[in-house]
Amino acid sequence: MTRSTPVDIWWWISTAPSPHPEDAAVLTAAERTAAARLPADRGAEALAHRAAVRHVLGRILEVPPAEIEFGRRPCPGCADAAHGPPYVRHPDNALWISISHTRGCGVLAVADHPVGVDVEHEARPWSPEAAAKALTPSERAHLDSRPTPQARTHAFLTCWTRKEAALKAAGIGIITDLSTVETHPSTPGPVTIHTPPPTPPTPWHTAPLPLPPPYLASLAQSTPPTAHRLHRYGAPPGTAPSPGH
Repeated sequence: MTRSTPVDIWWWISTAPSPHPEDAAVLTAAERTAAARLPADRGAEALAHRAAVRHVLGRILEVPPAEIEFGRRPCPGCADAAHGPPYVRHPDNALWISISHTRGCGVLAVADHPVGVDVEHEARPWSPEAAAKALTPSERAHLDSRPTPQARTHAFLTCWTRKEAALKAAGIGIITDLSTVETHPSTPGPVTIHTPPPTPPTPWHTAPLPLPPPYLASLAQSTPPTAHRLHRYGAPPGTAPSPGH
């Protein structure tokens, strides 16, 4: 079996209190309108996040970031392109991408094969009711065994980021029954996750990404497992990427 090349992952902190003119300049009118509908602080983050995605992809594809055009691949479940996984429609390329953002942080994964990424802030609220709907019985048992509220939050977000990363890689996102997706939270990772029909019977190699607190992130990719390279967007030129497994 041919081994895929390493996945490149960029991450950034986006906590600007107001939009930066250079960010808005590379976005489409639709992207700026969507950000304008949000509260001011969240709108500024949304603009910065989308601009960072465009800048990174522009460098990779050697085009101005404003010229990037996004589309969606057909959903593997229903063939509807309205909610399939994102891809770069222009310029022509063979890349697979996955994008995630949470309060103050964004992540972009780029590969030559299906890939999924998810990042969450440790302060993301959750409830026992949410856990009952989203977790398998063994995951709930693991959560209940944690000794402190902080440990239970960490366990919940470990399950959540693994599920969402694997389902993004599979191409359907979190539209399925999450309680059918086992993420083996007692295992530090990497772990192998199987997503339910109608996705293909592909095992997803899912591993944690070493982002600094308060962020938790997971990367999922098709097997055989490959390494990943972690880049800090906006880091000084010449900064070496962090290797991963």
